[in-house]
Amino acid sequence: MEYTSPPGTLGRMNDWPEGWSDDNRGPRYGRGSAGAQPEGARAMRQVRRGPAVPPGPRSAYGNTGPAAPPYGAGVPQQPSYVDGRGHDDGAGYGEYDSGYNTGQVYGSPGGRGPDDPAGTPGRAPRPAPNWRRRIKWTAITLAAVVIVTSVATYFWADSKLRREVDLSKVIDRPQSGDGTNYLIVGSDSREGMSKADEKKLHTGGAEGKRTDSMMILHVGGNGDTLISLPRDSDVVVPSYKGSTSGKVYPAQGRHAKLNATYAEDGPTLLVRTVEANTGLHIDHYVEIGFQGFASIVDAVGGVDITIDKGFKDKWSGADFQAGKQTLNGQQALAFVRTRHAFAASDLQRTKNQQKFLAALAHQVATPSTILNPFKFYPTMGAGLDSLIVDKDMSLWDLGSMFWAMKGVSGGDGTSMNMPISGSTGGNLVWDKAKVKTLVDELNNDEKVTVSGN
Repeated sequence: MEYTSPPGTLGRMNDWPEGWSDDNRGPRYGRGSAGAQPEGARAMRQVRRGPAVPPGPRSAYGNTGPAAPPYGAGVPQQPSYVDGRGHDDGAGYGEYDSGYNTGQVYGSPGGRGPDDPAGTPGRAPRPAPNWRRRIKWTAITLAAVVIVTSVATYFWADSKLRREVDLSKVIDRPQSGDGTNYLIVGSDSREGMSKADEKKLHTGGAEGKRTDSMMILHVGGNGDTLISLPRDSDVVVPSYKGSTSGKVYPAQGRHAKLNATYAEDGPTLLVRTVEANTGLHIDHYVEIGFQGFASIVDAVGGVDITIDKGFKDKWSGADFQAGKQTLNGQQALAFVRTRHAFAASDLQRTKNQQKFLAALAHQVATPSTILNPFKFYPTMGAGLDSLIVDKDMSLWDLGSMFWAMKGVSGGDGTSMNMPISGSTGGNLVWDKAKVKTLVDELNNDEKVTVSGN
């Protein structure tokens, strides 16, 4: 049964144009093809509907009517689809979308397919990373973080300093010399301690405050010097201005132990007494109590120290064996307070205090503390919360004091007791000649040649 094209058509769509044969179609692809390449998109001539072609003889393929006229014989050229927009923009006859002809799958990433002929354009390769730019912005970001963190830490720490001592109330002061002099005091203040804390730390429950340790730290260009002042030092109480009353009390030639002046009228009278008996100007005052001292030691994770000879003391709670060991806050407080266990009493205690403070400064300054925020901030917080300083003390001054103490412990300075010539009535008498030489060397910021006990 033959199929006849309906009126108004050009016949069967698979008729070949006149003059075409199966042999001049070029290489065949696809099923049954001997070609090596897959069949691409077949270019088909576009036709336009028009009036029916008059009947005529059948074509070789059984169609009635004449074969479709060749291109250019009355059939207008149809638009190509080179760019997929349905119009001809200059491409050759019979072309479809170039992407289809190259086997590209629309909408899929990757550009060319695996069988695309060489030279077919695909997606541009990803540009290489600009490492110089990345390093630059990483460095800028890190610098910004360090600056912001440092500034925030400074203001946080500065706000925690307890500037409670007004050295302007000290009268008749000696002239300032070269370098900076700190008076460092360890008091037996029980501020913030419960009865359980007092029992645990063996501090007792005495009212008021006294000083268990006093030191002068000189920071200068020719080496730093740490001088312990025995609490039982015999001193003359000078005239002074009451810290709370404002009343001036004249000198009466009264002798007393050095720590008694602190108990009498606090830090300002202690500073006035030290200056009057030495001739050395005190620039800054730093005080720490029992609880604060123990908290700093615990915050840093304990302090490593070597004890030359074991000792016990029921008054301080000390019970130590000889050798290297790590002391916690409670043990450290017992170590620096013990005096009854030693024949030299207070002189040996001041040596132990210097030894422990040097070890503490070294422990705080280690990278494991400074670079670890989980240890650094608790340690700094514990220290700042427990310190009482003068009104003119800055963080830079405090930092200078700390690094000087660390330097002394590392052998970059001198540590000594105030020179003693003897005792009277249980009080230790200073060697006046040596004290004068020592003070002159400190005021002139010279290397210290005097030795202490």
